[in-house]
Formats: sequence, C-alpha cells, structure tokens
Amino acid sequence: MSAELHDSSMSETDFLRAEELLKEFKGGNYAFGDDALSKLAEFSSNLGKRVAIISGLTAKKTGLLKRIIQELERADIKVAGVIDGARPNTPKEDVYRIAYQLLKLSWDFVLAVGGGSCLDGAKAAMVLSSRGGILEDYFGVGKVSEISREQIPLLAIQTASGSASHLTKYSNVTDMISFQKKLIVDNAIIPPKAIFQYDVTVTAPPELTKDGALDGISHCWEVWMGASGKNFYEKVGEVAYLGIKLIVENLPKALENPEDREARYALGLGTDLGGYSIMIGGTNAGHLGSFSLVDVLPHGRACAILNPYYTVLFAPAIQDQLRKVAVIFKENDYLQEDIESLGGRALAEAVAKAMIAFEKKIGFPTTLREAGVTEKHIRRMIAAAKDPQLKMKLQNMPIPMDPDAGDIERLMEPTLYAAYTGNLAFIPKLD
Repeated sequence: MSAELHDSSMSETDFLRAEELLKEFKGGNYAFGDDALSKLAEFSSNLGKRVAIISGLTAKKTGLLKRIIQELERADIKVAGVIDGARPNTPKEDVYRIAYQLLKLSWDFVLAVGGGSCLDGAKAAMVLSSRGGILEDYFGVGKVSEISREQIPLLAIQTASGSASHLTKYSNVTDMISFQKKLIVDNAIIPPKAIFQYDVTVTAPPELTKDGALDGISHCWEVWMGASGKNFYEKVGEVAYLGIKLIVENLPKALENPEDREARYALGLGTDLGGYSIMIGGTNAGHLGSFSLVDVLPHGRACAILNPYYTVLFAPAIQDQLRKVAVIFKENDYLQEDIESLGGRALAEAVAKAMIAFEKKIGFPTTLREAGVTEKHIRRMIAAAKDPQLKMKLQNMPIPMDPDAGDIERLMEPTLYAAYTGNLAFIPKLD
C-alpha cells in the first residue's frame, strides 16, 4: 500500500501481514491494491489473444469498462464482444443467456469485470458453454471436474469488496421462481488470473459497502468456527482473525467518508482474506440460511443477521475462537464485559451481543423480522437445509447437523426463531 495512505490510527503491521497472506494464497496470479489494473495487459496476454468481456453495471457507469477495452486494444488483444453480466444474486436465466452469447463468439479467454454476482454468473456460464448440459448437473461439490478438470480461462476483475468470487471455487446461482440459491463448488472454476484495485470501490453506495463487508466477516467467522479440531485450524485462525479485525475497524470509517482510501484498502484486504478463508475451509449455517432469503435480503445482510445467533448455538465447540474474536469487539467498544471472566455460553452471548451492537452501529437490522423476513421464509430455510445439494453446509458446522436424526427441527429451527425475534433464550443449550 502507498505509504502516504497510512496514518497513526492504523496498524501498518495489519496491512503488511494481510498483503503477505494474499501473496501466499495466490502468488503472482493475483494483482490487488494500488495500481493493480496495470497488470491487465500482462494477465490477458497469458490467457490468449481474443477475449469475450462480461461486464457488470459498475464497470460501465464508472468508465472502467472503457479503460479496460482501450488497454486491451493497446496490447493487441482483440475484443470479440461485450456481454451484460448477471443481475444481483445471479439468476439462472442470466447464466443461460450469458452461456448462449459466449457460444456465439470466438474467444480464447473471458474477462469478467463486476461484483460477485457478475463473476459468479461468468463462472457458471463458462461451465455450461464448455461442458454442456444444464445447471442442475453442476450444483454441489466437484461436479464440473467430473466432466473435465480443465480450468476455465477466466480473468476476473473485481469491483466490490465482499464476495471474493474472483479468488474462489464458488459460483452461487439463484432459481428466481423458488427464490432458492444453490452452489457450484469446484476447483475448475477458480479464475487463473484475478485483479482487484481497491480504490475502484470508492463509488460504491453505502448499502453495498455494508453488505459486502459483512459478507467478508461471515466468510471469515463461519470457516473459523467450523475449523475446530481440523488440521487447518491455526492457518484459518490467523487469516480469519485478521480479516474480521480489518473490517470491524474500517467499515464505519468507509461509511462516514466513502472516499477514505485507507479504509477502502482495508476493506479490500479484509474481504479478500474472507476469500482465502473459504478456500481453506467452508462456510456453514449463516450462508445456508441466506440462500433461502434472496427475495427479501442481500446475501451479506442475511448472513450477518444469522451469525450472532448461530454463534450462541455453537458455543461449546468454539471457545478458543470466541475468546480471540472477543478481543476485536472489545478493542472497538462493542463488548463491555471482562472477557477473562467469561466462558461457555456466557462468552458466546457476549460476542453475539457485540456483533449485534456492531450491526446497529452501521445501521443494519439485527433480527430477521426487522429485516422483513416472514415465518414462511423460516419454513423455506428449514426445508432447504434438508436438500442433499446443500449438505456441505451442514457438514461444515462446528457441531454438524444430521437431518435424518432430527437435528434441523431440534437445533436449527429454534435458532432461526431466535434470529427472527432477537431472543437468545430460544437457542438450544448444548453440552
């Protein structure tokens, strides 16, 4: 990061360590931070000489798309065509449209520039255009590689701090009739090259900034919670802790002054570390619930509302994580209790209340009912939790749930009603 962007209020050590972790994660295949777009010609030339571009609205409105096309032309890379990206939540109809348009063009690689929905749509469309079939063939884990392990030739240019789709093996696609989101999870859809110049986010509206940042926290926290007893616990603990710290410290600053480039840089680093986290382990309960709320809530907002309540449910399995994350919230004045005197469920409730206080600080709803969710949505969430294509989310939980053993009704349902009402007492107490 440019030295002039640092000030005495920010720990330079956090920035430097976050940058080191991202370089460890992606090596030379990822350009991030200041002047990252200078790598556009080099990365594109590595992938081919003829490109199809999939563009989101932000790139068009801000002039970024125009700049990209001009730089590609200077690098003697032919633009075969420009395709509109997917709408928010990546409706499957958009994926089919993009796949059809890709089949009509001649290209060596695809450049997708946009937020998470645009990039997710590009990944899924490239799978369809190269492997054939229908989307349902690929929902779940490893289904793309069953057809071919060849990596999709995608240069992903991110424009929003949040999903980290530019770094990961995930593509979320939504059925807009049932309002249910499902996942394609496969190493073959990891973009081989990616760029995120963090200062392009200064024009992002406040609500998008909030939703993306809380999605980043959810990536970090859910993976970290689910890592107890696993061989990657220490690594994800460092990555997730730093990601959460950067976001909690800097989101209020970015909202107060949208052009605060240091805060924007920190949010970019923090949400990218969320992407690193979900490539080490997997998200679980918060994300699972959010997939059924696409008609009423943005993804990051749904996860943010649910996670404090699941934090209490999983208390027995996440005591180390709770003690460490509590320090972040205490240092930022969201947690008032003496951490050392707390343990068990009491510690989890203190952290959950701190998460809720943080959400209130940034103007987020803190219960499902406040956010416009209905009891019908809760029934939809309970039904979706039993879908075999989403089984990975149950297995990733700190305390895995087995639908056949009645865990959805016994554990998840009362926790969802706690999130609906804001009453932590509804959450089952586990040994």
